[in-house]
Amino acid sequence: MFRGNSPARIDDKGRLKVPNAFRSLLESQYGRELFLTSVSGEFVRIYPMPVWIELEQKLGAMPSTHPSRLRFLDRVNYFGQAAELDAQGRVIIPVRLRDSATMTGDVDVLGQVSCLDVWNHDRFLTKMQREPYTDDDARALSEFGI
Repeated sequence: MFRGNSPARIDDKGRLKVPNAFRSLLESQYGRELFLTSVSGEFVRIYPMPVWIELEQKLGAMPSTHPSRLRFLDRVNYFGQAAELDAQGRVIIPVRLRDSATMTGDVDVLGQVSCLDVWNHDRFLTKMQREPYTDDDARALSEFGI
């Protein structure tokens, strides 16, 4: 389970060095193969390949013409690319996604249970201010025992 956050940097070749706390879990539980994508293009979502394959199987159970399935696949395939961690624990962010999500310099890597989200640091702070955690959020989570 990926939890917490860690600051990181995108180097001038577009590579993210996955923070050690996430890297050790990623490699030991899932291996080095990844799928990098986004639905909005605002941030990078890094799926361990086994997690992405499970998601694809669920998508495969949906009708192939379902509009939400098509919109989701359009976006994740437009921004998405299979990748692999190199020996130093780095992964190249695809150019289209790197540009869209402004993946330069300082970034935040956030654990999202079964995947990692990578945000441009300033963009993420703006998002948190724009989308505050509300009482409605707390009520919705309480329905799930959280």
